Amino acid sequence: MGFSISQLGPTRRLAIVAAVVLALDQATKLLVLRYLGYAQEKVILEGFFNLVHWGNPGAAWSLFNRYASSNMYLAMFAVVALLVLFATRHHFDVHTRTGQMALGLIFGGIAGNLLDRFLRGHVIDFLYFYVSRRGGGEIGFPAFNVADSAICIGVGLLFLLSWQKEPEPEAAEREGQRSGRSQPAAEPRGE
Repeated sequence: MGFSISQLGPTRRLAIVAAVVLALDQATKLLVLRYLGYAQEKVILEGFFNLVHWGNPGAAWSLFNRYASSNMYLAMFAVVALLVLFATRHHFDVHTRTGQMALGLIFGGIAGNLLDRFLRGHVIDFLYFYVSRRGGGEIGFPAFNVADSAICIGVGLLFLLSWQKEPEPEAAEREGQRSGRSQPAAEPRGE
């Protein structure tokens, strides 16, 4: 008999996804630290994609990076967010595999960037997509990392899951009447 991830409970599956994201995020950042000097760039696809080594003391997409104390406040916010998300995880479809994957991605991403804040005083961003202008210069999307990607994908999955909720009982009853199927009568509501 072999081991199967399906034998694990939802919280353990969520934790495995988070651990994989955290490990992948930190491994990629260690590679950046080893092979790129600070503020150095390596062109991968000319006019479209560079590997960079940029420090971001702010939030996603460099929001709040002009404030000297933003790293500390964002670290505290991340810790609170992790605790609140963990305590309320049962509200986020954690009973489904997709819900477990989504929350694992979010937890792992938050933990990856939080670890950077504690160890380095800023988050390491290294994926930079941009488009070169004809007249010179570029239009770029803010640099990001594996943790940022995991958070965005996890939030997107939760958003999609919210659209897949079961229809409200009244809507299901109306649909049943349209299709000619009989529905059990609703119990009268107490006043």
